Amino acid sequence: MQNLAPIALFVYNRPDHARRTIAFLKKNFLAEESRLFIFSDAARPGDEEKVNEVRELIASVEGFKSVEVVKRPHNYGLANSVIDGVTRLSTQYGKVIVLEDDVITSPHTLQYFNEGLRKYEHVDQVMHITAYMYNLKENTLPETFFLRIASSQAWATWDRAWKFFEPDIDLLMSKFDKESKHAFEVEGAMNFWKHMKQFKAGKNNSWAIRWYASVFLNGGLSLNPRVSLIDNIGHDGTGVHSAVGEIYRSPIYPKRITSYPEQIEEHPEAFAILKNFLKHRKGSLLKRSIRYFNHVITKLKAR
Repeated sequence: MQNLAPIALFVYNRPDHARRTIAFLKKNFLAEESRLFIFSDAARPGDEEKVNEVRELIASVEGFKSVEVVKRPHNYGLANSVIDGVTRLSTQYGKVIVLEDDVITSPHTLQYFNEGLRKYEHVDQVMHITAYMYNLKENTLPETFFLRIASSQAWATWDRAWKFFEPDIDLLMSKFDKESKHAFEVEGAMNFWKHMKQFKAGKNNSWAIRWYASVFLNGGLSLNPRVSLIDNIGHDGTGVHSAVGEIYRSPIYPKRITSYPEQIEEHPEAFAILKNFLKHRKGSLLKRSIRYFNHVITKLKAR
């Protein structure tokens, strides 16, 4: 496969997570033909030791066509680091694959991304490709399909789509009405609008919610696999936006994806199944209480 997309890997202060992420990425069939760019954010006060440990690790990474380490001179924060890195690589190469330091991949993940990027390169409505899928139980869906949600756990896009990224939360929010808010939230199944309001209030610094809103407002679609091609190992309370729990954990599909949709529209059955999953994802009050207790204990242990 020629003209492979560059891989942007964003790391910070989790050496064990980064080590696993890189080890699994190296096992991908296209790893040796791919350019890897590792963006290492500078330390906030108190994080210097862990950041230095990560930087020692990434200094000796091999197994790719090339490896370039970008050491941030000061702390960008995850959102600014991702925005800067994706903009740089998508502008230079026309496309980019994006991973953070808590994602383990299938050996076929890079194949999936590159095949999707090639197939839909000139299809403007397709703006995003994700390798993640929720652990859907009633899963008789096709191998891949389109949805409106731009999931950000491991993803890819083109320069033509990333140009629509709007970082201004006020401008984004001004473009929504009651009907579009409902659709944006998967017809009330997911609290995405709450995330928008939290960003505006300074309670989170998510680039991902702004990217999803940008894709949604431009009528964009995301390519999704039926079964996840990645697993997020950051749901142990160590990540910037991660929490403790198994709600979003999903088995990794062990095979190569071979089927891609020809019809460019959201898959109605997939949307209905996803909506039902998200609506009931938190389970009973007892299960929610146990998850909250585990989250608090993990945070206390990390101090």
